Amino acid sequence: MNSENFRKYGYKCVDWIVDYLETVEQYPVRSRVQPGEIRSLIPDQPPSQGESMDTIFSDFQKIILPGMTHWQHPSWFAYFSANNSPPSILAEMLTAGMGAQCMVWETSPSAAELEEQVMEWLRRMLGLPEGMEGVIQDTASTASLVSLLVAREKVTGFKTNAEGLGEQLLVYVSEEAHSSIEKGVKIAGFGRENIRRIPTDDSLAMIPDKLDQAIIADKNSGRKPCCVVATVGTTSSAAIDPLREIGKICHTHGLFLHVDAAYAGTAAILPEKRWIIDGSEYADSFVFNPHKWMLTNFDCSAFFIKDSAALVQTFEIHPEYLKTGVDAVVKNYRDWGIQLGRRFRALKLWFVLRYYGVDGIQNMVREHIHLAELFKDWIEEHPQFELMAPVHLSLVCFRLNGGRDEKALNSLNKELLERINKTGKLLLTHTTLKGKYVLRMAIGARMTRESHVRQAWQIIQDEAGEILG
Repeated sequence: MNSENFRKYGYKCVDWIVDYLETVEQYPVRSRVQPGEIRSLIPDQPPSQGESMDTIFSDFQKIILPGMTHWQHPSWFAYFSANNSPPSILAEMLTAGMGAQCMVWETSPSAAELEEQVMEWLRRMLGLPEGMEGVIQDTASTASLVSLLVAREKVTGFKTNAEGLGEQLLVYVSEEAHSSIEKGVKIAGFGRENIRRIPTDDSLAMIPDKLDQAIIADKNSGRKPCCVVATVGTTSSAAIDPLREIGKICHTHGLFLHVDAAYAGTAAILPEKRWIIDGSEYADSFVFNPHKWMLTNFDCSAFFIKDSAALVQTFEIHPEYLKTGVDAVVKNYRDWGIQLGRRFRALKLWFVLRYYGVDGIQNMVREHIHLAELFKDWIEEHPQFELMAPVHLSLVCFRLNGGRDEKALNSLNKELLERINKTGKLLLTHTTLKGKYVLRMAIGARMTRESHVRQAWQIIQDEAGEILG
């Protein structure tokens, strides 16, 4: 492709993106294709001769677009948000254009030093403790795995990397912890059977006394506790584990404390919500995702650690071909995580923070929390709906209660969810809390306004009315 055509189709792609973001509300939120439908439209063999960009772009619109679920839709209320924004998109374009592989300082000094500085910006924005240092990981799943590996090495005196895991180490999590923690425990060699799931209270947060009792019981039986993973904003209900109490227990017993705040961490930029990370000074590591609620394209996960030397010691490796003359005086982020190759993720975060400013991001987060409070009030005022978990941030868990037994209520709400999502006008997801089937209203998309939440509530009531007759 020559420069003239590249410019032509580059403009065409930008025009399409702008039009898409302006009209995304016209699409059904969830794709309506059936399994295998998209693949059936794609030839079995690749083309032997190159095709024109006009043909390729036309097929993108005809074949690919119908099979996309629209995460940027203003009536996206499923899972958690995965926001983008115009400045973030532009930064991604520049990153793709430069095509840099930013594994060490010398391969792109700007990438390394910008990452170092924007992570310090984020630390200050959230009010995390002085001395914590940050690095961008791809996802919170990876960041949590990194923490588990560092915890493993610290408790074994850094012998495991050399000799293998010769003893069983225990990891303690809330019964509401994200599934990625279990996956990380398996990958890191702890073994699924060495997870201790700590009960939760009525607010679905970890019970510190139960944690303490479990650790003491394991120690008394000759087992070796290693790590506690606390969650700030659980996926199912946005429950907030009490960090200060958990942190004190970890300090007493000498355990590594990792805090998973993938969704909720962004809210700590609001002074009135800073309480959610009270006790973070006890944390050995902390992760939250700007690619969820901070207007930054996926993927961009902000990971902070108290003992960066232990992190580097866990992951560093020094083949001759990676040595440079400045290694002693710079941060080579290849040693701060699993991957050697690294994308220039800091650029899009820098664009976002500079374009919106702290005030702009705070205003968006506050509005989403306000909309969740509004939706919560509607649920509580309606005689046939009930709230199923405390609303701390922008997630509301609720269900239709037609006065039936629990088993029937589970079926009733499953049917309600299917009917709501089938309209194509909004998308919700579900979870189970204490065995009860619950609908989740996760408000966090960049373009969501009160009108979209009101429309969603009307559809929910209409479909509930149809079911109850």
